[in-house]
Amino acid sequence: MNYQDITTLGALRNAGYQTKPIKEELRDNLRRKMAEGGSAFEGIWGFENTVIPELERAILSRHNINLLGLRGQAKTRLARMMVQLLDEWIPYVSGSEIHDDPFHPLSRYARELVAEHGDNTPITWLHCSERFYEKLATPDVTVADLIGDIDPIKAAHLKLSYADDRVLHFGMIPRANRCIFVINELPDLQARIQVALFNILQEGDIQMRGFKVRLNLDIQFVFTANPEDYTNRGSIVTPLKDRIGSQILTHYPETVQVARQITEQEARLNNEQLETVYVPSLAKDLIEQIGFEARKSEFVDAKSGVSARMSISAFENLVSTAERRSLRNGSGRTTVRLSDFMGVIPAITGKVELVYEGEQEGAAIVAEHLIGDAVKTIFEIYFPKISKLEKASDKNPYQELVDWFAENELELMDEDDDAHYHEQLDNVWPLAQLMKKYQPKVSDTDKYFVYELILWALTEYKKLAKRRFAEGFQFKDLLGDYMKRL
Repeated sequence: MNYQDITTLGALRNAGYQTKPIKEELRDNLRRKMAEGGSAFEGIWGFENTVIPELERAILSRHNINLLGLRGQAKTRLARMMVQLLDEWIPYVSGSEIHDDPFHPLSRYARELVAEHGDNTPITWLHCSERFYEKLATPDVTVADLIGDIDPIKAAHLKLSYADDRVLHFGMIPRANRCIFVINELPDLQARIQVALFNILQEGDIQMRGFKVRLNLDIQFVFTANPEDYTNRGSIVTPLKDRIGSQILTHYPETVQVARQITEQEARLNNEQLETVYVPSLAKDLIEQIGFEARKSEFVDAKSGVSARMSISAFENLVSTAERRSLRNGSGRTTVRLSDFMGVIPAITGKVELVYEGEQEGAAIVAEHLIGDAVKTIFEIYFPKISKLEKASDKNPYQELVDWFAENELELMDEDDDAHYHEQLDNVWPLAQLMKKYQPKVSDTDKYFVYELILWALTEYKKLAKRRFAEGFQFKDLLGDYMKRL
């Protein structure tokens, strides 16, 4: 039966429709989804065995939830996806500010309307997409914003005294009755405002300017918090934490493969970019590895975290760097190069919080360090490790390449077309030998990125010199470069 055609309370009752609390609604729909083998949190990667099971347990337990984790860990995304577990439509008393349940009206307006019209009380239907309320906790949030206050304009218009409860104006929380209500960055909410939430979470009554308004509000609360905030900007007061049923810890992706899935899903690239720029698989791994290096870097504040947004922005910048080159030289389709990673530096510098040593180095220099560390980590997966100290008897697989640079130099210009770029790297014949020996299965479209990876790795290990100039990079013999600078 299509219940949405019903417009009165009597017809709703005769149809056998039954309302239920939002927590029961979420629980029942989650049970049905799980029984069907589905998930309400599709597209959330890396949480399958950690966060999502805990969130499902909290929903089954009918708990209010606190998602605790560093920035960029999909906390708000998880909260918003809970809307998928709501019924598509629910009925409420027409004109009610707080979506009164027709069978159990709470507000004075709805009770009087039902008392006056009985079974002829008009009913309106609310879609699940309108049952999500969100508030960012900032120091300027007031009790009036969240709970409500006396409205002098309403008092004057209705010619009522301030002693009449009809002059009350409901805040965001009462208006979120029968909905999901999210408070982001809860520790930023002043302690006195947090205290105002106590009774709502536990007893269900609220007070506004001396009015004790008994509203047994039906709300699924979801809070998000950053553990850094507990020491830097504020804290969640203990009685409030005690009233939140489940606290769930989120985390960053644990592997490069999971991080890649997130980035590829979230990056905003249009068909034009996808058709113009080819991104080697190794370049995608390198983008993610930069984030992993940042999270363990001595220059980056680990307590602040490194958001997954950094990798997403960096990937978008990487593609745009290659796209810009293609537009400048009119070459049409192009492939991402390792030198294009200089274009991701602005995406890194704005996304990491530096400690004192990092500030001394400078954000751009730290970003270059992170790219270099990522190059070394990825390189060692595919090629023999380069030792800092080598015995005379050790056979160095890179010696022919180092010897080639003793007599030659290589310049890779940022805006060279692909044909000239390939020609320059093909001239360094030891690169092809290394590729054939250690990575013979690399495709022709990816091999030039790997060639450049080898060169960058050798410069990171101080076997070659790399110099950045306005138009590109120059690779040369380390000793010769040192002597020239002297």
